[in-house]
Amino acid sequence: MPERQEITTYEQAVAYVLGIPRFTKKNTMEDTRAFLHRLGDPDREMKIIHVAGTNGKGSVCAYLYAILREAGYRCSLFTSPHLVDVRERFSCDGSMVTKEEFLNAFRQVYDAIPFPGEEGYHPTFFEYLFFMAMLLFREKKTEYCILETGLGGRLDATNSVAKKELAVITHMGLDHTEYLGNTLEAIAGEKAGIMQAGAPAVFWETDEGVSQVLKKSAEKLRISAFPVSKSDYGFLKNSNKGIDFSYRSLYYDSIRFHINTIASYQMENVTLAVRAAEVLMGGKLSPEMLCRGLEKAFWAGRMEEILPDIYVDGAHNEDGIRAFLETVAQDGCSGGRRLVFGVVADKAYDDMIAEIADSHLFDEVWAVQLAGSRALPVATIAETFRKHMTKSVLIFESVKDAYKALTEGKREGRRSYIAGSLYLVGEIKELL
Repeated sequence: MPERQEITTYEQAVAYVLGIPRFTKKNTMEDTRAFLHRLGDPDREMKIIHVAGTNGKGSVCAYLYAILREAGYRCSLFTSPHLVDVRERFSCDGSMVTKEEFLNAFRQVYDAIPFPGEEGYHPTFFEYLFFMAMLLFREKKTEYCILETGLGGRLDATNSVAKKELAVITHMGLDHTEYLGNTLEAIAGEKAGIMQAGAPAVFWETDEGVSQVLKKSAEKLRISAFPVSKSDYGFLKNSNKGIDFSYRSLYYDSIRFHINTIASYQMENVTLAVRAAEVLMGGKLSPEMLCRGLEKAFWAGRMEEILPDIYVDGAHNEDGIRAFLETVAQDGCSGGRRLVFGVVADKAYDDMIAEIADSHLFDEVWAVQLAGSRALPVATIAETFRKHMTKSVLIFESVKDAYKALTEGKREGRRSYIAGSLYLVGEIKELL
């Protein structure tokens, strides 16, 4: 642990936070709760909605956030990771926090840390940001705070809050198995750890085994659990780079929604978010209010058109890639498709690439080298693609080189997709 420093600027604060992983280790949940108490229990001054799951967490948070804001509530949102600016993780009433607000919250946490010679505790990177979020949102007099878990659920720092209004669990998949378990049921058990006595739960029915784990967890806590599945929505049509679909409401039979994305997987996330909002608010939300909120919602990096016919998508595991490919297959493109792909080494990249190759959706593949120590070498990416398909694979030693080639070599009617990692999306958006 470093010695206490004098940190007076936003840039110094960001540098310190980004450097935390070099000298910290995972703390216990008791440590996290104790430090939250040391900060004055800011979590107790807002109504908390907790969201966990493998895929779709951020999107569900964003849609729920937009709905509650449209209903007139002061809302805050804590998500991860950020794509370009660390302040993206903290949103209050639709805006990212200012640099001054970030620095003030950083200093409050920093001043509360018992440096060497005291107790020896220091928050991890994610804990530090979570504590800052709680202080920022209390300062903003938030009514509803939506928290996205970082990893897992049961032992996640965000699970240290004292009281929740609602727990939401999204689609389950095999990701982070080294921490969460090697089966969907084991992973579901970790995610179910966000459920809390006194707060209802809403969850996506991934499969029967997962549903049973979640239902039993709810029964032990004696809380109501609301399953959501594909039977709760129905695709209607693609229209004007958006999707129209129907939703089976708890209160109004069927409601027709329009969302401003071509990503078909967002129908699932919207359905889960709307059901969560209905469970939370009862019948207070009118169909018109829900529609307006959803049309205003935006979640960066999820099948986002950053330039004409160039899309970025944060798909970074097998389930995410499958959902990504389902959308690509429905895009109506007849001028050929290019895929720009980069991935981190600790993902199941061979299986992801096999899914892409089997889809036969892309006539051209560009393998790109991500920045950072976790990145899979670009030569390995290219070699893996060549193992699964016969098409040529171009290699780019940096995201910047690939982006330059992408924008200079545009062809009418051709569509380019960028996927494989949220880090890749972040690097692309920074170049924009």
